[in-house]
Amino acid sequence: MDATREQAQYLIDAVNDALQTPTHYRDDTPVPAKGDTPPVPQPDSRRVPAWATGIAVASLGIGAGAVGIGCAVWLAAKGLAAITLTGVLAALSPFVGLAALVLAIGAAIARVGRASTTNVYKGSVSVTNKTEIRSTAKGLFARNRNQVKGTR
Repeated sequence: MDATREQAQYLIDAVNDALQTPTHYRDDTPVPAKGDTPPVPQPDSRRVPAWATGIAVASLGIGAGAVGIGCAVWLAAKGLAAITLTGVLAALSPFVGLAALVLAIGAAIARVGRASTTNVYKGSVSVTNKTEIRSTAKGLFARNRNQVKGTR
């Protein structure tokens, strides 16, 4: 039991000593804009070649794009699944109204452009009431042979 108390007292003293010692230091001296230390060479020590890094970045971009397209397709399918007849009518009613308006304007313009036309024919007119048309069609693959008699 005494060894445990000595160990506990040792730990308590170590914690108290650590709390008494400062753990940080702030240096308020201004940093010079340019110093007299020569530049130190920093060799390129990458372990992965540049082409492999490029492929990895491209793969991440393609994967993110595929996820985005998949989410868009899922949202579109979910939206189409939720459509009812009332929803379709509500969504298309502005277009139907616009089409009716365009049709009404077109009909009004057509009526304005159409004036009354009087046809005047000059010359002799012959009336023939003895026109007779015979039509014969026989068989599975029939050909029409119309014979018109009585016309000039």
